Parts: sequence; structure tokens; C-alpha cells
Amino acid sequence: MINNPAIQVNSEIGTLKTVLLHRPGAEIENITPDTMERLLFDDIPFLKNAQKEHDYFAEVLQAHDVETIYIEQLLEDVLSDATVKDEFLTRYVTEYHYMGDTMQDIKAYLNTLSTHDLVATIYAGVRREIVDFRHPNLHDVAGSDAENPFLMDPLPNAYFTRDPQAMMGSGVTINRMAYEARRPESLISEFVMTYHPRFAGKVDIWTDRNSDARMEGGDELVLNDHTLAIGVSERTSSRAIQALVEKLFTNENSHFDTILAVDIPHNHAMMHLDTVFTMVNYDQFTVFPGIMDDEGKMNIHILRADDQGQIVMEHRDNLKESLKEILNLDDLDLIETGGGDPIAAPREQWNDGSNNLTIAPGEVVTYDRNYISIKLMQEHGIKVNEIKSSELSRGRGGGRCMSQPIWRENI
Repeated sequence: MINNPAIQVNSEIGTLKTVLLHRPGAEIENITPDTMERLLFDDIPFLKNAQKEHDYFAEVLQAHDVETIYIEQLLEDVLSDATVKDEFLTRYVTEYHYMGDTMQDIKAYLNTLSTHDLVATIYAGVRREIVDFRHPNLHDVAGSDAENPFLMDPLPNAYFTRDPQAMMGSGVTINRMAYEARRPESLISEFVMTYHPRFAGKVDIWTDRNSDARMEGGDELVLNDHTLAIGVSERTSSRAIQALVEKLFTNENSHFDTILAVDIPHNHAMMHLDTVFTMVNYDQFTVFPGIMDDEGKMNIHILRADDQGQIVMEHRDNLKESLKEILNLDDLDLIETGGGDPIAAPREQWNDGSNNLTIAPGEVVTYDRNYISIKLMQEHGIKVNEIKSSELSRGRGGGRCMSQPIWRENI
């Protein structure tokens, strides 16, 4: 058992006390029309306004007495140690498949930067013409790689701090991201959890990123102190869920014994479970009806450990009944995104109307543009804090996506 744990996340709804953010930086401006698809963007946000919107998001949280800490500052703290910095840079450059002299040339450039500028560059990407190569002809080979102005791509998705890791209980999953464009983000998570004095030795690592099974934090929801919901999605595989179940059900520091695996459509519009389903109160959830068939059914499995420690899996096909079963509720309230309207619902789901960050039981932070979903939540007794959404929403993620709770009060 870890003494003085640095993480406490035993629900989706307990009063939020500390959260991890990343303020969008130059990486947003380093997206081009040619790289949007590879970098997982549908549009290019206007950085100046995106930063203003993100600052407003942070201010809303701070006004509710939430401590906001920034992953880029934690990384800067970690890289102030020369030995850790060298290890990180070797791993970081290797992420982009550079070896030998090329790796050393890139590291030599990165080592000329101050720690602050180095961290900014890790997020913004490394331009090809900046590095002084000892064998420059090797980098003039024809092909798409040579045409890319970046040796290491920017990390424009990094302001969605929910995904590289997922904090649950007293520990964290450090995730193998589904696409190469995001994989360096969880390398940053690994180094922060391993070396930052706020976390080092104070965190259970449930799973690490050294896996070939994809998993992302947007699919990992903590329903209560022993129950998780995990999406089987475009970004999270059933094999990764099985590996996590085995770790959680056998680790003496874990109190999780039930997992609800929810199969959602595997597409960009519904990339994570939290883009279609979030918990907003003890017995209230927002849900996008498009994840169900015409009869309201979907593919669900409940995984538990039996008395002999063996994993037992049972199939279900109704989300509401499954939630009532695992949460021991007589009834619950499913609030449909966009009121279930055939036009408003998919529009507001696309604009993250289902992606609510709950900051206390019955109180959420959500994008202001989803006015139908907001009105409906209010009619169902939910207190809604609206945040600006013109530019941030272009990245395909809302309040929950942009935040990683580190500490919640227990409920």
C-alpha cells in the first residue's frame, strides 16, 4: 500500500480538487491542411482565441476551488535533471524512429535549448531545417518523409489531457495511444509519474505504455470506488481492457472489482466513450442515443472476479439496465444529447455535447454551443457552467477531454 498517495479518483462526480491541463501552444499553429488527417484534426484552430478559451476554462475551474496544474510545467520540472533529460530525449527521438548519428544530431540540437524552450519544442515539433546534420544528404531522400517540414511532428492533441493516461483510485494507466500522432504524449506522462516529486513513488501504475494493445483515457470512466466503465472503441481495444482487468483484479492496492465494457461505434465522430456518455450525478448520465440500435440495444459485457479470483464475463444489451445493475440503483436518469432530435443530437454530439466534466455531484462544465443539451440538463436539475467553444471544439473534445482529474473528494 502506497503511503500518502498523490492520486485519489474514486468516481466521475466527486467534488473536483485538482486537475491536470495543457494550455494549447505553438503546436496548434503547426497543423497544415496536408497534415490535418495525420495529426487527427478536422480543422485548424486559431491559436490566440483557443488560448483565451482555454484560460477561461481554467478560470471557471479555479473559481470552484479546483487546483489547476499544467503537464508542460511538470515536464519542465522533470527535465531540469540532466540524467533524466538525457533519458527522455533518447526515448523521445526514438519514438520517431531515429537512431545512430541522426538521433545524436537531433539530441545535440535539443540540448542547445533552455529547459523551458525544450518543452515548448517537444510540443510544437522539430523543424527539419533547424537541425545541423553531419550527414545532410541522408535527409534529402525523396518521399513523403522528406517532404514533411518536421522531423518530429507537433502534438496538437495534447490539450486533451484525458487520454495519454487515466487516473483511477490511487493509480494510473499510462496508455498506448491508438495513433502514432499521439504516442509521445504518454511518454511525457510516464516521465512525470516516474520522476516528478509530486508523483514519484506515490502512484500505483496499473498498466504502462509498453503494450501493443491500444487504450485511451477518454474510454476510461470511474463510476464508483470499485466500478469502471470502459469503451470498446476506435481508440481502445478489448484486448487492452482484458489486460487492465487482470491487473486491477489481482493488484492488492486496487479496489476495483467490476468493469462495464461498452462497445460503441468505431468511428471518428464517436472516438471515445466519453464523447457519447458521461456521468453527471449519482443517478444521472448524459448519453448520445446514436450508440444504440433502433431497439435501444447495444453490445455490453460485465466483467467481475469470482470467489476463486477467476474473471467472469456476462453479456448485456441494455445500457440503462446494466448501469442500474452494477451501481445497485432502482432507477436512473439518461439525459439524451440534443434531446434525441435526429438533427440536433448528432450536431451537438459532434460538438461535444455529451462530453461533460462533472466537478461536483449534479454540476458540470460544458461547451456553450450545445444549448439544447444544456437546457435539457438544467431541466433535469443539473447545474451547468458554460465555457467558450469556438476554437477549442475544432480539436474534437470538450470539458472532460481537456482535463485529467488528479484528486476528487470521495462520495
